[in-house]
Amino acid sequence: MKQKFLAGLLVILVTGISFSQTKPKEPVDTTAIRKIWNEGTENSQAMNLLHYLTDVCGPRLTGSPQYTKAANWATQKMKEWGMTNVHLDGLGPFGRGWTLRHYTAHATQPDIFPLLSYPKAWSPATKGTVQGEAILFDAKTDSAIETYRGKLKGKFILIGNERKMEPLFEPRASRKADSTLLEMANSDISTFRRFRRGPLTPEARQNAVLEYKKMKLLEEEGAHAILTPSRGDGGTIFVQQASVTIHPDTPFARRPRVWDTKAPSMLPQVAVAAEHYNRLVRVLNNGERVRLEMNLEVNFHKADSVYNIIGEIRGTEFPDEVVMVGGHFDSWHGGTGATDNATGSVVALEAMRILRALDLKPRRTIRIGLWAGEEQGLLGSSSYVKKHFGERQDTASPVILKPAGEKFSVYFNDDNGGGRFRGIYMQSNPAVQPIFRAWLSAAGDPAAQTLTLRNTGSTDHVSFDQIGLPAFQFIQDEIEYGTMTWHSTMDLYDRVIEKDLQQSAVLMAIFAYHAAMRDELMPRK
Repeated sequence: MKQKFLAGLLVILVTGISFSQTKPKEPVDTTAIRKIWNEGTENSQAMNLLHYLTDVCGPRLTGSPQYTKAANWATQKMKEWGMTNVHLDGLGPFGRGWTLRHYTAHATQPDIFPLLSYPKAWSPATKGTVQGEAILFDAKTDSAIETYRGKLKGKFILIGNERKMEPLFEPRASRKADSTLLEMANSDISTFRRFRRGPLTPEARQNAVLEYKKMKLLEEEGAHAILTPSRGDGGTIFVQQASVTIHPDTPFARRPRVWDTKAPSMLPQVAVAAEHYNRLVRVLNNGERVRLEMNLEVNFHKADSVYNIIGEIRGTEFPDEVVMVGGHFDSWHGGTGATDNATGSVVALEAMRILRALDLKPRRTIRIGLWAGEEQGLLGSSSYVKKHFGERQDTASPVILKPAGEKFSVYFNDDNGGGRFRGIYMQSNPAVQPIFRAWLSAAGDPAAQTLTLRNTGSTDHVSFDQIGLPAFQFIQDEIEYGTMTWHSTMDLYDRVIEKDLQQSAVLMAIFAYHAAMRDELMPRK
């Protein structure tokens, strides 16, 4: 009985039983597919590209010298492969870059030990090596905040109580289960839920005002640094950007960003591994003294403009019609941005390399876009789309397409970790179903056959999709993305699976090539 159920499940996943059962008429080039598979597996350069991008170039925080170094390397590789129109496309004013130069932190009382921690991006430096007591700033009312007045100068401030830790009975790494893929395949069209910033509830506003008052007091009194517990465990530190002290009633459009050249002054901010943070809190709660020593050196860099990375394989018949592949090139600074998103960048680069190595002649231009500033809010892709293809002032306004937008065909994105492709999100566009079904079936990977009408967001295909241009993100296996690597100090080369990276690059190349060879542009919703 179990064997019959699994066999039936496989048929559903492969054929897409929730959709039309008619045989797809979309033409496929099986010879080209076979060549792409051979080149992408037997002559793969994916791991070599990943090594240089992560191990040598390092993390690629937007506006940093490491980002610029990596961008120059990527453009050089594309030129070596014979791509055309290779250039850096500027976003316009950004603000300031930031680089970590030196960091040490350790406890000196009640015992001497290195403090497992990492500075937050755009945090200012300490004033050389500083020492002082640690204080748990646990104030939940205005009157409680006042009890700390006059006691915070030259102190290390712990914000947040002990994090309860639980044993890990579930594996960190996982692939999408067949049942999950089946549920996705059977999903109806759903409206993408865009994040809307509405007014805070009275309770949320009260809490936000309280936090604002706490931060203002810390800054006024001159604390050494602010320490917060990281999510995660096992010594992995999840670290992003420092926080600017902003009153919650400040309109969002007027709120300064931490990378702005005129951002308000702030205290040094550090994320601490949960187990080490908890130890400090327990000691303090037991009435014992905690003393720390810290030295944080950083550089701020002028970064008036940051750049997307663009290159092309010129189309032979419809060169003004464009198929795009890509992913975001920037990363956070704790690791080397391997699974977020060096893998997506490498998949797009390797797909382009494969197509150039085979000297295939696409009818349309195939263009790669590696985006800056995704982690700061899709800055790179949204700027590129507005500059070249069109824009919409808000969700109630009509889309105004430029001539290049009218001739745009499709964009394929990779940015959900380092796991292999399992299918693709159709972004509520059922017209692409028979096309994608034909391509996936012909590609021949039985584990990558899922089509879902679901939308997915929070990455660069949204910049295209929100003005009506066909743009899609592949379904990927999570592996350790949410549990270990996403925005963490462990987002490193070692967490990437070679065969998964190769498979993703091959499917990206197959999709890009077939989209470029169609008689028509991809259908729009």
